[in-house]
Amino acid sequence: MVNPVVVGVDGSPSSLAAVEVAAREAALRGAQLRLVHAFGGPSVRVPPHVRPWNPAVAGLREMVDGTLAQAERRAREAAPRVEVARDVVVGEPVTVLEIESRTASLVVVGSRGLSAFGSLLLGSTGVHLAAHGRCPVLVVRGGPDPAGPVLLAADGSPAGEGAVAFAFAEASLRGADLLALHVWSTRTERAYDGPADPPFVTYDEDHLRAEEERVLVEALSGHRERHPDVTVRSRLVRGRVRAALIDASGEAQLVVAGARGRGGFRGLLLGSVSQALLHHAHCPVAVVRAHPA
Repeated sequence: MVNPVVVGVDGSPSSLAAVEVAAREAALRGAQLRLVHAFGGPSVRVPPHVRPWNPAVAGLREMVDGTLAQAERRAREAAPRVEVARDVVVGEPVTVLEIESRTASLVVVGSRGLSAFGSLLLGSTGVHLAAHGRCPVLVVRGGPDPAGPVLLAADGSPAGEGAVAFAFAEASLRGADLLALHVWSTRTERAYDGPADPPFVTYDEDHLRAEEERVLVEALSGHRERHPDVTVRSRLVRGRVRAALIDASGEAQLVVAGARGRGGFRGLLLGSVSQALLHHAHCPVAVVRAHPA
C-alpha cells in the first residue's frame, strides 16, 4: 500500500496551489491525498470529551470546514480520481506536518499562507520541516515549466543518495527528462588535501574536472538501469553552486536536492544550498533527507 501524500491547507492562494500539486502527485503514485489543517498551537486547550478535530470555538468549525471544502474542490479538479481525506489537527503547523511526515510518502506545502503556514519560507519553520521531515518535503513556489526537466542537484555525497533516487522516480512518474547538474570549483571540498591549504595553491584544473566528472557518473550509476524510461542529461558546471542551481531552476518543472551536501558542516540538518533553493528557486523544490539512523 502506498503511503498518502499530505498537504498543508490554510485557504491561502499558495496553499491551494500546493493542493493542486499534491493531488497530481497523489494521482501519479496511486496514493490517497490527505488535506491537513493545523488548528491553533501550544496555547490551545481542548475541553475534556471534545474530539481534537472539533474546534470548540463558535464559528471556527464552519470556517475550517469551508477552507477544507474549497481545497477538496481544487484537488478533485486537478485529479478527479484521487481519494481525498480531510483532517483538522490541534497543534502548530510545523509540528503537525512533521508528525504527518512519519507516515506519508510526500508532504507538500505552499510558500506563502494566511496562518502559521505562511511563515514556512520566511523564517525557520520551512527550514525546520525540510530538515526534520521523515519523508521528502515539496515546497510549491515559482512558475515551473511543465515541459521542463526534473532538475537534480547532484553532489555525489552519501547524504544526497536519497535525492538522486527521488529525482529519478519523479522524472519517471512525470514522463519528464532528468537534468543532473553538478557544480564544482577549485574551492570545493574535494579540491583540498586538508582544511589548512592556503587559497593560493595551484591546482591541476584538468585533473579536478575529470574527478568531478567521475563523481557525477558515480552519483547516477545504478539509477539509470532502474529507470530506463528516463532520459538523463548530465551537466558539469564550474561556478557557484547556489547561483547555478537557482538559474537552472528557471527552466525546470521541479528541482530536487538533498538536505545536506558534501560541503555542509557536520551536525547541520539542512545545508545552505537547500536553504537557498527553498527561498529563491523559480520552480517547486523537493528536499530529501538521508534516512535517519
